[in-house]
Amino acid sequence: MIDAADIREWRTHEVVDSGGRKIGSLEAVYVDTRTDEPAVATVLTGIPTRRRLVFVPLSGAVVGPGYVRVNYPKSIVKDAPSMGTDDVLPAEDEKEVFSHYDLAYQPGPSGERQLARR
Repeated sequence: MIDAADIREWRTHEVVDSGGRKIGSLEAVYVDTRTDEPAVATVLTGIPTRRRLVFVPLSGAVVGPGYVRVNYPKSIVKDAPSMGTDDVLPAEDEKEVFSHYDLAYQPGPSGERQLARR
């Protein structure tokens, strides 16, 4: 389990895939609103003139000195839902992130968001 208290230290860490290939740098961490545990990260990818943020789940992730290794191959992460570097994830788009990784999406009983940026 990843300690939520360390989230601020992860920003700008290199994000690598399950095989050690660099995906990009960690931009932000989203926590599950029901548990307040880290659930998803946004990773800054692309070339300097065409940057975007892709989403990747943190289940099974390992934090090391200067890197976060996620439990997904780079090819899957690169095809994940993304947004511009100045955008915000709309609540109605959360389900798409979970669907891409074949994960269950469980909003709150009144439709509250499952993810909150930290």
